[in-house]
Amino acid sequence: MKIEFHKYQGTGNDFILIDNRTKCFKKDARVIRHLCDRNFGIGSDGIIFLEHSPEADFGMDFYNPDGTPAGMCGNGGRCIAGYAFSLGIIEKNTVFMAGDGLHEALILGRDKGMFTIRLKMKDPEIIRREKDFMVVDSGVPHYLLFQENIESSDLIAIARKIRYSPEYKKHGINIDLIEKQKHSIFVRSYERGIEGETLSCGTGVTASAIGAAPAYAFKSPIRVQTKGGILHVHYHHETSGFYNVWLEGNASEVFSGVISYE
Repeated sequence: MKIEFHKYQGTGNDFILIDNRTKCFKKDARVIRHLCDRNFGIGSDGIIFLEHSPEADFGMDFYNPDGTPAGMCGNGGRCIAGYAFSLGIIEKNTVFMAGDGLHEALILGRDKGMFTIRLKMKDPEIIRREKDFMVVDSGVPHYLLFQENIESSDLIAIARKIRYSPEYKKHGINIDLIEKQKHSIFVRSYERGIEGETLSCGTGVTASAIGAAPAYAFKSPIRVQTKGGILHVHYHHETSGFYNVWLEGNASEVFSGVISYE
């Protein structure tokens, strides 16, 4: 069978996107792992299927490179909004259904194939707050560590100690290192399902901004530097919590092709 795919990236977080409205692709974990493999497949940080949705303009079904499904992906959400625009499914505004519920997206501009897209995230939940770390659910759970000089930190060693601890080994958790800069934060992210560092993680950036807001007395929007580029997190904050949270950044198509698989 041959199926067309499009490779997109959002601040260096790259995804295979497939228009699956005709249900042409069988979501087999083995096939997903093969396609995401950077040596033997196309290579990506995940695969996203654009689906029909009775409740929205389209549906987003996201899978990690290990073949496991995930509720949401912030960078992937921006990419699929750009993809839906390119397919003519949407115009500048859209509402789509992801694993964690409905999301809005606004296409703010497009220049030389590069979209600027603002994506509404779910209202984050602060699950745990300790002296030296926080756990925030921004669509998926993130373990936040506030440190200095994180560029030289051994993120993999730090993250795997937490991710494979008895508390998180079964269901996994994402780990983010956060460093305060003058008027922004620098974030490095380790993602479960990839089991390694990515150039950027949208839900991680969102969770990190929410954690940094009270920690550093920052106000919206918060500028976030990742290895793959810059993102901005807009939000409202009251004593009851954070709401109306939007993740803004770039997304673009890298290349397209045809998959042949049995």
